[in-house]
Amino acid sequence: METYIEPKELVVNPHYEDQKKRTLIHLRYSTLDRPIVDLIQSFNKLPYCFTLQSCYGHFVYAGQSDEHNLEPLPITGSIDKVKYRIAYICFCIENSALGREFLKGLNNITAIDPENIQLCCAEWFWKRQVNTYALQVEPDRFKHQDTAMLDYKEAVYIEKIRNKFFVQLGELLKKLQGKNIDV
Repeated sequence: METYIEPKELVVNPHYEDQKKRTLIHLRYSTLDRPIVDLIQSFNKLPYCFTLQSCYGHFVYAGQSDEHNLEPLPITGSIDKVKYRIAYICFCIENSALGREFLKGLNNITAIDPENIQLCCAEWFWKRQVNTYALQVEPDRFKHQDTAMLDYKEAVYIEKIRNKFFVQLGELLKKLQGKNIDV
């Protein structure tokens, strides 16, 4: 996120329930990247979090100019540079026991590759909605940016990390769903 800051501590938010309802009323799942729609819908069913923004992460290169490209990088030796549009999910988290457990689970996902996955806050999100956190896949040297120019070899690596990232988010979700009724 262009306004990356280190994660803040959860604070009391007496308006959480109303904010969640207002946010989800306006969310249009049809505008989300197809590969993560089910994941986002499922996270939004948890009582202690909701999503604010997300991106699957897109790779744009010579011959592929679609900024919302969902196709895997081709196996080729002819691509030099790849524009990577950051993969992330921004969550608002309730300051509760389950919310704190969820935040800890998000932080554990960074262990997949700490040099390329960060849990952070964005100051502008926090000012608008306290207790917001972004979990993002971005080489550490670019963590303050929404896009990065990568050489092909690094882009292939980041694509693999992004894929593991979303698999691990799915695993975290399954674990958390077992602790909820009616999810």
